[in-house]
Amino acid sequence: MLLKDFYKVEKLENVSEGKYNAVVHLNNQHDIFKGHFPGNPVTPGVCMMQIIKELSQEIVGSSLFMISSSNVKFMALINPDVHPVLKLELEISGDFDTEIKVKNTTFFDETVALKLTNTYKKA
Repeated sequence: MLLKDFYKVEKLENVSEGKYNAVVHLNNQHDIFKGHFPGNPVTPGVCMMQIIKELSQEIVGSSLFMISSSNVKFMALINPDVHPVLKLELEISGDFDTEIKVKNTTFFDETVALKLTNTYKKA
């Protein structure tokens, strides 16, 4: 985990061929939130992208290097004081020896917070 103690994976499960659901709990006491932003914490987008990468690595069993990102849509601010529990839906496809495509939708409650598609290669 790149960001020590930033989040905890509560669940990571395969729900069907190439589709996975994860539940993560953000640590609202993490130092990152002291600067982003004091008194009104917001989860940085780059941290969300790192969580997606780390979950994808766990699923494929290999270190990954992002080669592209597309259709990135931050649709709602994720305040860890208000919504510390996130549900991530991951759809993984491609040839695991060359390129791995990960489509993600991240929710808190019923609100879509993030949608993106990342392409990785094994590191």
